[in-house]
Amino acid sequence: NVFRYLGDYMHLAGVIVLLLTMAKNQSCAGLSMRTQVIYFLIFVTRYLDLFDHNQTAYLVFFKLTYIATSALSLVVFTQMQGTYERQKDTCNIVIILAACFVAAILLTNELTVLETLWTYSEFLEGFAMVPQYIFCYRDTTKDSGVTMYVIFLGGYRVFYALNWIYKKYKMPQYMDVQSWIGGLVDIAFFLDYLNYRFRGASILRSMVLRVDEKINEISDKVELKVLGTQSSNNFSKDGQQIRRRRGAGAGDEEGLEV
Repeated sequence: NVFRYLGDYMHLAGVIVLLLTMAKNQSCAGLSMRTQVIYFLIFVTRYLDLFDHNQTAYLVFFKLTYIATSALSLVVFTQMQGTYERQKDTCNIVIILAACFVAAILLTNELTVLETLWTYSEFLEGFAMVPQYIFCYRDTTKDSGVTMYVIFLGGYRVFYALNWIYKKYKMPQYMDVQSWIGGLVDIAFFLDYLNYRFRGASILRSMVLRVDEKINEISDKVELKVLGTQSSNNFSKDGQQIRRRRGAGAGDEEGLEV
């Protein structure tokens, strides 16, 4: 149906805007590398069915394009490491990856490799943009290319939700709970981002940043206990981050980066 195609093309447009923005700015500023890592994992786990059965040229094109462009974006990040604003990309994706994997094991329709990984990718997609949203919550700059990228990536999920509603209307027996859960999470964050970006108001920002800070605080304590060092993350009231690297038992700051 038309909603599915609009969603596909909006997603593709978002990927193109991402790559063009990085090429134009010669920079990764304003962009979350962790979101790109999640998207790459989504595509390589979801599209294993390319090896399983024959598919239409349309599906093959989009699936290969998504895999290739997500890999390309990670390559660009590695080539432009000097412009990557790591101090704003604070989302701990290990928590997301682990929680989604557990959910996939428990809620998959069939406990097979392909079906479990497909379910995993569906849950994971609901949180793929969360690192980017957290980045935007901490970032005071408003690059138009980054804004367009986020709008396209969030907007395509809205069209997918309309696609699910249309399919449910046409086929009452249709059920895809895994996709619906991921879609609702993603749309909630997207709508809050639009409100924050264009009106300066946000329902989720304070809560999300508090949770992010608490997770990083716990992660730092574990890192200090296991490795003897920690990345101490301190945050100002406006969400900007100050990172300090400390050794176990060290009282002095070895470095300060705002």
